[in-house]
Amino acid sequence: MIKIILLEGAVHEFGAENCGKSIIELISSIDPKILNRVVAAKVDGNVIDLRDIPADGTTVELVSIDSKEALHVLRHTTTHIMAEAVKHLFPEAKLTIGPATENGYFYDFDTPPFTKENLADIEKEMKRIIKSNPRIERKVVSREEAMEMMKDEPYKLELIADIPEGERITIYSQDDFVDLCMGPHLLNTKLIKGFKLLSTSTAYWRADKNNASLSRIYGTAFFTKEECEAYLAHLEHIKNIDHNKIGREMELFTTVDVIGQGLPLLMPKGAKIIQTLQRWIEDLEDNEWGYIRTKTPLMAKSDLYKISGHWDHYKEGMFVLGDEEKDKEVFALRPMTCPFQYYVYKAGQKSYRDLPLRYSETSTLFRNEDSGEMHGLTRVRQFTISEGHLIVRPDQMVEEFKGCLALAKHVMTTLGLQDDVTYVLAKWDPENRAKYIGEPEVWEETQEHIRQMLKELEIPFIEEVGGAAFYGPKVDINAKNVYGKEDTMITVQWDALLACQFDMTYIDHNGEKVRPYIIHRTSLGCYERTLAWLVEKYEGKFPTWLCPEQVRVLPISEKYTDYANEVVKELKRNGILVGLDARSEKIGYKIRDARNSRVPYMLVLGQNEAESKTVSVRSRYAGDEGTKPLQEFISAICEEIRTKEIRKVVVTE
Repeated sequence: MIKIILLEGAVHEFGAENCGKSIIELISSIDPKILNRVVAAKVDGNVIDLRDIPADGTTVELVSIDSKEALHVLRHTTTHIMAEAVKHLFPEAKLTIGPATENGYFYDFDTPPFTKENLADIEKEMKRIIKSNPRIERKVVSREEAMEMMKDEPYKLELIADIPEGERITIYSQDDFVDLCMGPHLLNTKLIKGFKLLSTSTAYWRADKNNASLSRIYGTAFFTKEECEAYLAHLEHIKNIDHNKIGREMELFTTVDVIGQGLPLLMPKGAKIIQTLQRWIEDLEDNEWGYIRTKTPLMAKSDLYKISGHWDHYKEGMFVLGDEEKDKEVFALRPMTCPFQYYVYKAGQKSYRDLPLRYSETSTLFRNEDSGEMHGLTRVRQFTISEGHLIVRPDQMVEEFKGCLALAKHVMTTLGLQDDVTYVLAKWDPENRAKYIGEPEVWEETQEHIRQMLKELEIPFIEEVGGAAFYGPKVDINAKNVYGKEDTMITVQWDALLACQFDMTYIDHNGEKVRPYIIHRTSLGCYERTLAWLVEKYEGKFPTWLCPEQVRVLPISEKYTDYANEVVKELKRNGILVGLDARSEKIGYKIRDARNSRVPYMLVLGQNEAESKTVSVRSRYAGDEGTKPLQEFISAICEEIRTKEIRKVVVTE
């Protein structure tokens, strides 16, 4: 018995006489027109090809053309169309892999880099192929047949060799193009109405920098031209709010080739925002959350990292100074602060009464990121974080861990970022024991503690196998940039192991030496990455308390410069970041320039204001706010800054 659930929910049952028939054949026996509205099927939640032959006892659910799964199938098919076009235009190019993605697709080829002109030619050839509407065939083959069919494609042969014995191998073809692929695919190309090749880049075979460098083409596709055009317009919009673009336009940061990739220069405005964030976080941690501040070296001998395990587990990500075979001492720039703070703890014997100890440090760290991974301020080689390590008794661990999550939530809420994140329980991978220290039961126990904690706090979360640090599981708080790439913004790690590595102890209530537990955490995370996050969140229009210039004073003419200087002096006396535009320009020009600079408040000064000691206020929150006494304005903006209010921007430029 085979059951097929139609789009409307009706169920059709097929008896034994239909065994061996494909889903296409079964649907056609009901009504061939159904095939106009479906592109694939699902069995046990897995999307499969309509050409598949369901086994006896299978329940098949049809995938509608307007579903997310259907769009994935369309894009996967378009990937093959693109690969066929590339093979037509560049016959020597070797095929590797070409998956559909959340927003489109890509395919990697072993061939010299593509140019923009190449992409235009490939698009043209793709249109020709789609217009010809070739029938897309699917065939289940033996390993030997697959290797014969792909004999001229070395990367495909490598993939075939990796397929486990007994696993089904499928080949898809259209016209003269043949590819190894699991599918599913459309039945033909007539549904591909809108597509676009977006960009090209390099990639490594199997994401390993020791392997061949490949040329990648990114694209997207939709069922209609209108959807495609809307998506391209969206892409244009997010390019305009990319922190790389806005940050440079606002002169927050820059990069210089002779300094190096991943080493951004924070310019005065960017440095002011970081300074504001850092002072806030340090005062918050020290005055309200019970942290003790430390300051430790930027480098250490390899001996330290060998004790911690970083030398064995993380050396490739470190900047090593020296050669172990030649030099008496080898140093490395620190990729994290934890081992240093452990020795602050070990400087004196601690009692159970001393714990918890919450050490915090504004730490500059160094990590040897791959050149292809670096992007603006989000992934760099030198960065600063709000790092902390809590040394606690085991019975204090859960409450202190909750406290770290609460602090992180408070920070995100203050910045207006709390709704833009995903919580991830990053676990160890028991299939990759070499990556981790400690026994399996310790890992399982600590992961369960965190899982129950998140449930108790009613924090929605997902679980990720293999994302843990080598010494313990963690909660990563992740956010996506404008392009949809997810990065970790804040992390809280459970560590029941490194105290043993460093022989850390405290005297318990029985007078015995016992091991503490450790929590590794950030409250804000990486300052540079957070700045990028804020730029994209607010499109450069930061909450007033974070703005590097909170007020700009605009005298109508030179006659009012003296009063303007008085206003500037009084604003500065109240701690307000203020700029003065005393240029001989028309006031309309000055206002537009202030808006383009994303300054939240402008004070326009003329004869009436000078005589009455008032200011004419314009803001991005309410436009023309009218004339106010200077002290009234100062009182209001100081309160806005003090409370870190996030006002809604209603004035569009």
